[in-house]
Amino acid sequence: MRYWVWLSALHTRPRAKLLLLERFGNDPMKLYFAREEELLSVPGIRKADVDSLGVRETDTAMEILARCEETGIGIITWQDAAYPRRLKNIYDPPVVLYTRGRLPAVDEEPAIAIVGTRDATPYGLKMARRMGYEITKCGGLVVSGLTRGIDRTGAEGALRAGGRVIGVLATGLEEARGGLYDDVAAVGALVSEYPPGKTVYKSNFRQRNRITAGLSEGVVVVEAPERSGALLFADEALEQGKEIFAVPGNADAVNSVGTNRLIRDGAKSVVTGWDVMSELEGLYRGKVRRPGAEALKLPEDAAENPPKSCADFVKVREPSAKKVIDKQQSVEYIDLEKQLEGCSETQLKILAAITGPNTHIDDIIDASGLDSQTVLAELTMLQIDGMVTQEPGKRFSLNIVRG
Repeated sequence: MRYWVWLSALHTRPRAKLLLLERFGNDPMKLYFAREEELLSVPGIRKADVDSLGVRETDTAMEILARCEETGIGIITWQDAAYPRRLKNIYDPPVVLYTRGRLPAVDEEPAIAIVGTRDATPYGLKMARRMGYEITKCGGLVVSGLTRGIDRTGAEGALRAGGRVIGVLATGLEEARGGLYDDVAAVGALVSEYPPGKTVYKSNFRQRNRITAGLSEGVVVVEAPERSGALLFADEALEQGKEIFAVPGNADAVNSVGTNRLIRDGAKSVVTGWDVMSELEGLYRGKVRRPGAEALKLPEDAAENPPKSCADFVKVREPSAKKVIDKQQSVEYIDLEKQLEGCSETQLKILAAITGPNTHIDDIIDASGLDSQTVLAELTMLQIDGMVTQEPGKRFSLNIVRG
């Protein structure tokens, strides 16, 4: 394994790594001990590629292996059965994947990447969340770079639907801790081609696109200005032969210039998750399904009456809250009840299960009687709504009693 890690840690073109690896029978140890003239004889290899191999040493690789073991990071090599065939078929696949969580059987899943601008509008965020939610409810697996804006919000929508997400990062996984990263790893997987502790280069973020697209059957672009990384992503996906979908926007909206242009150039216009997933129904019979209209509604989209248990929840929480605040509570609890009006019954169960500061996730699951995927998905949305704060060690505290 040390030689695989050595190869993955080199700042060398991914295509060059692959060509060299194939030349030496997919054995990185043979590559490690090869002479320079042997390396230069490989078609497609440049002198700069050989120079980038640097001094041959495995101390760094052994340090990386130790850090992976300490932090629970898995390693999937190019020759492992767990390496996705879908990704293996792109022009320049990574020779090693570092993972946290459990990577789904990607080749068997109708996986869809959701991408867009970091500086999204409220409309873009709403559509990204809805796409993630509905694609998941229709049987899809969401792939995301988890960056601020459209990517992150699409992943949050998928988690809210109780689904899995694959988060593809442009950095090592060692620092990807807390919040959404932990939620994704708990029900799906975080993936990176970069080992922990390695220097982060600007080019990493562009290189990340090929992996995100490579793991997917298609890509949904929600919002993309005229000069947008999301359009570069769409170009990469198109080169890989992926389906391109785009959410239309107003003709004069700056953030919709790119998406409207994609539609003009042949991308399929979509406004619902089923618009996307219906294109894959024939390939994934039994997995892709069209739920009823009610099942596809995000909780905030549904015009529902406040849950009857809201007042009961306030009564349950009142004693412990008084211990903390120790002052007249009528105004605060009127405000609290108003805040809880938009919560679903499932969310109220979870909030009621947080019996004090730093309540551990396992205790919340036990007390609520809900499955772990549902609890994690709803906690993500409660954090977004500002009702819950995540503390270190997978612990949560209520953050909703305000004056």
